[in-house]
Amino acid sequence: MNLLKMRKQLQDFLLEDIGDHDLTSNTIFSENQFGEGTFTAKAKGVLAGAQIITETYRLLHPEIQVTLFKNDGDNLEKGDVIATVQGPVRDLLTGERVILNLMQRMSGIATLTKEAVTRLHAGHTKICDTRKTTPGLRMFEKYAVTCGGGYNHRFGLYDGVMIKDNHIAFCGSITEAVKKVREQVGHMVKIEVETESKEQVLEAVEAGADVIMLDNQTPEQVKQLVPLIPNTIISEASGNINLTNIAEYGTCQVDYISLGLLTHSATALDISLDVIYEGEKK
Repeated sequence: MNLLKMRKQLQDFLLEDIGDHDLTSNTIFSENQFGEGTFTAKAKGVLAGAQIITETYRLLHPEIQVTLFKNDGDNLEKGDVIATVQGPVRDLLTGERVILNLMQRMSGIATLTKEAVTRLHAGHTKICDTRKTTPGLRMFEKYAVTCGGGYNHRFGLYDGVMIKDNHIAFCGSITEAVKKVREQVGHMVKIEVETESKEQVLEAVEAGADVIMLDNQTPEQVKQLVPLIPNTIISEASGNINLTNIAEYGTCQVDYISLGLLTHSATALDISLDVIYEGEKK
C-alpha cells in the first residue's frame, strides 16, 4: 500500500471515530497511565493489515511501541499473537476499534482469497479482484487480496478501460467502442472488452482488444471460447463463479478469474486486543 495514502486515510478514520476526543478513555485515565496489549487471532485465517497497528498508533502517540510477530500473508492459528503494544492507556484504547475493524476486514478478505486460490488449484489461472469494494476502503481491500495470493484488477475507472455491456449497447458495437477509445488513449492503457457470446469474442479479437472477459459463461463454454482468443490477448472469466464451482474452471486455461465475492462477501476474521495495566509513569 502507498504509505502516504494509508496514513491519510487512517487519520480520517480516526477523526471519524474520535471527533474532539475519546470521552470514555480520557475521563477514566490520566495521560501518565501506561499499559500493554496483545493483538491475538481468535480464529484460523490469513493475516492482512499488520502495518495498520504500527501506523495508527504512530498517529495517536509517538511513545507507543509496537512489536510485530506476524507478517501480512502469514497463516494464523487460533491463539496466535500478532503483535504487542506498550504505551499510554488512553491511546491504546482510543485506537483499538479502528485498528481491529480494518485488520479484521482485511484478514477476512485475505483468508477468503487464499481459499479461492486453493480451491481453483490451477497453475496457469490467476485469481483477481474487482471494483466491488467498500467505498473508502478500496486500497486496503485490494491489498488484502494480494496477501491471500490473489491479484488486482484495475483500481478504478482511471487506470484501465473496460468496455462493458452497457457501453456496447449505447455505442452500438464492440468495434466502434474500441475504435473510439484507441483514438483517444495512449499506448500504455489496456482495453478490456466484456463479451457474452462467440460472436462478441470474435468481434473483440478483430477490434484489437488487449483483454477479453468471458462473462457469465459455464466452464464448458469457457473451454470452447478460450481457443478463439490469441495468446497475445489476455483472457478473463467472470460472473457466477464462486467457491463451490471455481474448481471446474481450473482446467479452462483462462488467464484470470475475477471474483467480486473476495471483497463484497468476505467475513471478518476474529482478532482481539487484550490489555494489561502497567501503572503510572513519572
